[in-house]
Amino acid sequence: MNTFVRHRRSLLALAALQLVGCAHIAKDGPADGESGGVATEVLKNSPWAQEAGRAQEWVHQRFPGKRATEFSYARKEGRPAMGVRANGSASMLRKNVRIEPDQLGAVRFSWLVPQLIEQADLASREADDSPVRIVLVFDGDRSRFSARDAMLSELARTLTGEEMPYATLMYAWCNRREPGTVVKSPRTDRIRTLVLESGANRLNRWVDYERDIRADYLKAFGEAPGALVGIGLMTDSDNTRSQVRAWYGPVRLQPRVAARQSR
Repeated sequence: MNTFVRHRRSLLALAALQLVGCAHIAKDGPADGESGGVATEVLKNSPWAQEAGRAQEWVHQRFPGKRATEFSYARKEGRPAMGVRANGSASMLRKNVRIEPDQLGAVRFSWLVPQLIEQADLASREADDSPVRIVLVFDGDRSRFSARDAMLSELARTLTGEEMPYATLMYAWCNRREPGTVVKSPRTDRIRTLVLESGANRLNRWVDYERDIRADYLKAFGEAPGALVGIGLMTDSDNTRSQVRAWYGPVRLQPRVAARQSR
């Protein structure tokens, strides 16, 4: 095997690991005492976890080869919040769910961001960081993967025991793109980000959202969604090697019958 082929396979393997790390909601996460960055008692005793669902359902998922972002419960301006601090790091607080397509409603969440990551660019491999992300992971027919995504999914399964998710939709705060813009991941088009905020206009305040999951998935992927199988929140600064701080309010899923038009 020549040097070029070996190098290419190494890059593909690394990309597969990064895809699993940045978008996968694992079936079995690490034990609470081993998760790092979130103490067991933080989740068990925090009003944030009580409002966002049963505390034991939330797991701090660390990514291979990545420093973990710090998560800690705090009250921020009178609200229960999950504080996050990233220092050249990336990890996710996540929860498994199973909501069939005909039951998809809305997702409600909020965040407070003091400052942006100046060098970040959601469309760049080298700078794909964000101070806040809400992550929605969907099931689907993997036989529809492109040849490249099928190869990445197989590599991910070989390396980690878990396949790449069929589709991942993220909500994020972008430095410059207009709200409503859909950004495809530079690594795979099975990960797409819907920009909710742009620039510095709404920094240093709580911003609340209620989003129609089905409508946003259709906008991002151009097809109807499969089952929603995971939700998460992620603050990452590993690509830009920067520091960032943010706070998240509880994340709540609303049944379809209760869903209102997204803001």
